[in-house]
Amino acid sequence: MNAHSPIATTTAIAAAERVEIVTSAARLAEIEPQWVALWQQLDGLVFQSHAWIEAWWSTVPDRGSRALRIGLVWRGDRLVAVAPLATARRRGLRLLEWTAAGYTDYGDILRSPECSTSALRELWRNIRRSGGFDLIMLNRLLPGADVHVLTRVLEKSPLALHHHHRQEASFRVAGPFTTGTGWLESQSKKTRQNYRRGRKELETAGPLHFRLLPSDEDLGPVLARVAELKRRWLQKQARQSDLFAESGTTLAALIAALHKSRILRVFVLECAGVVVAVSINFVQHNTMMAFITTYDPQFERASPGMLLMVDYIAWSIDSGLKLVDFLCGAEPFKLRFANQSVVLSTVVAARTPLGHAALAVDRLRETYRRSRDKAKPVKASAEQPAED
Repeated sequence: MNAHSPIATTTAIAAAERVEIVTSAARLAEIEPQWVALWQQLDGLVFQSHAWIEAWWSTVPDRGSRALRIGLVWRGDRLVAVAPLATARRRGLRLLEWTAAGYTDYGDILRSPECSTSALRELWRNIRRSGGFDLIMLNRLLPGADVHVLTRVLEKSPLALHHHHRQEASFRVAGPFTTGTGWLESQSKKTRQNYRRGRKELETAGPLHFRLLPSDEDLGPVLARVAELKRRWLQKQARQSDLFAESGTTLAALIAALHKSRILRVFVLECAGVVVAVSINFVQHNTMMAFITTYDPQFERASPGMLLMVDYIAWSIDSGLKLVDFLCGAEPFKLRFANQSVVLSTVVAARTPLGHAALAVDRLRETYRRSRDKAKPVKASAEQPAED
């Protein structure tokens, strides 16, 4: 292996294994075939695919303030592990986090059974030595994530990763449903009435159609519509997201990665030819995963986002999928239909004095928050779930 920067090095562990830290776009491009082969062998999620990370790195607008730290383990000429990491600056701290962290719902490493634990330990040692960060924060970890193997390997060592108090939730629709109609009939009477009422209200404006976009349809107009609606919502919430910038480059690149992997499913609800709701989804592991959802607030009375959710959940069940996963986030609209949840964990470690200080302050804040919450009286909430 040839290094492509002073940091990118290859370290031998034993005759059969060696580790490498990738820091350049050129080297990232070179390893695509081996990475794709490993990802396909392990049936990895798209968030750990080369296509996803390449799409992000080639379009991220603030790349100058970031740096790749992608760890590889080689066994001969075969890639047997990938730790897709990068540095970023946030609130005065230099973080080591997942590549494409802002757009990755489930972070993880790729690890073949051929990769030894000693190689993982050496890989982590080299990643830490590469420098350029104060604090490590790896979040959105599923209970079965392979990165937990790394956590166990490093336990009680100076390189250890520690569980953090930060947790997130993933909500799903699961159950022994055989038809979409049967699933809808299992919902509350109010939910069924709201669905029918919403459809009728939209139909007063013109014909209403739910459809899955064919794989050969030009996605440009739909992505432009998604970005426009998301920018409106973000502006109303006084928030920003590079994903929905007017240039649309990152959004288009990530969606192209889903399309390239042949897992993309885009559902739309059209009223009189106008797209009133969109859900950009993908299918992996016999699961429909909802990546981006949006709706036109001009039709809010009819709850078009809720109508589209009902339709694509029913479509998924009719298509034989066993699970609908709303991915990371506890937004109220997901709770309307979810009947299962999974807790996503976070692991952290400090590398510099600044990192240790940041963790110490964080622990003090969390202790204060818990004592304050414990002292608060419990109040019943009448708040209703918001439209998506």
